Amino acid sequence: MAPTKVVRSALILGTVSLALAACGSSSDASSSASAAPSGDGTLKIGTLLPQTGSLAFLGPPEFAGVQLAVNQINAAGGVNGKPIEVVDGDSGDTSTNIAAQTVDRAISQGVDAIVGAASSSVTLSVIDKVTNAGLTMVSPANTSVKLTSYPDNGLYFRTAPPDTLQGKVLADQALADGKGSICILALQDAYGEGLADVVDQVFTESGGTVTDKIIYDPKAASFEAEVGKCKATNPEAIVLIGFEESKKILQEMIKQGVGPQQVQLYLVDGNLSNSLGEGLPEGTMNGVKGTTPGAKPSDSFKSELLAVNNSLQDFSYAAESYDAVNLIALAAIAGKNDSGTAISQNIAKVSGENDEGEACNTFQQCAQLLADGKAINYEGQSGPINLDQNGDPSRAAMGVYVFGPDNKYTLKDTVTADVPKGGAGASASASS
Repeated sequence: MAPTKVVRSALILGTVSLALAACGSSSDASSSASAAPSGDGTLKIGTLLPQTGSLAFLGPPEFAGVQLAVNQINAAGGVNGKPIEVVDGDSGDTSTNIAAQTVDRAISQGVDAIVGAASSSVTLSVIDKVTNAGLTMVSPANTSVKLTSYPDNGLYFRTAPPDTLQGKVLADQALADGKGSICILALQDAYGEGLADVVDQVFTESGGTVTDKIIYDPKAASFEAEVGKCKATNPEAIVLIGFEESKKILQEMIKQGVGPQQVQLYLVDGNLSNSLGEGLPEGTMNGVKGTTPGAKPSDSFKSELLAVNNSLQDFSYAAESYDAVNLIALAAIAGKNDSGTAISQNIAKVSGENDEGEACNTFQQCAQLLADGKAINYEGQSGPINLDQNGDPSRAAMGVYVFGPDNKYTLKDTVTADVPKGGAGASASASS
């Protein structure tokens, strides 16, 4: 996800620097690896999800998605005859060292796989530590394009699609709305800059004009200058790519006369939250649109999540977290081995890599097919997934949301598409 509410999978870290990202991919190690070391017989999963920090609003649904999957798996007999164990941990954000401490603790407690982080920048800060330990890492919310080719020894995956998809869907939405020019405001990090680049590329290649692309410091005391610079370009719409600081930017936009009722505003998964409209006059957010990865959660799935955490107000990335756990468990069953390396060697296969295998959409159904000696294609709550050689979903769903007069957002469309490998072109279909 964006370090976003950001989204796109099990993460484990390599020692090669980010500057060498183009030299390796998620598939390099798993395709050439020898027999995986044997696990201890008990699948242990650690979470690296935001309890604190700029994405803390994403934590509750993500933790609920993990716990729901674990509850269901254990009720169905567990993995290879034993219940899954979970070690929960906070990811914080890049302003702290919380993520590194959580990873160290998880490694010391013998976890086989880690679900997280939500923030792409947090993942990039710990991925080498995780992969060096031989763990599988699956993020439910990372969307930065930098992670596609990161040299991760074949141990990193994600259930949220990279921002090549979100950027295209967002740019296409602005064009469909008749907007010929946009100004982009994006936070300075791997997620913000990467998504901004995709929106810029797709919008421009489709005939639109990007009046300016302003990268800002999310910790700045004021955003007066950035908003003023954007206003001066007189755009037909503004794309705001950020996290919790987006509320301050929105207030500054209103102050300078370029608020949502003056200039069309588009949001992304990192800031698509009903909290943006809290304290503002009714109607302020009316018509604002935003995108976030994932299919619309079914009523039955939301009910199951609420049974885990009855205070949930937002369900963002719950499905991706749920799917991450199921994929890890099914991979351990497929390989008859709970080690991180074995999981990484089988996780793409059980996801329906190359769209192969018999489709199944619950752990129990998929586990039975594996027991019968059949190849499977896990179709998750978040969408088709189908992990590719880089550990990215090759096909995914993207929700397009719109705010109403009550300053609350609802689903407008769901776009299911092949994930573009570059910055452009995807075969997509939209449905309500």
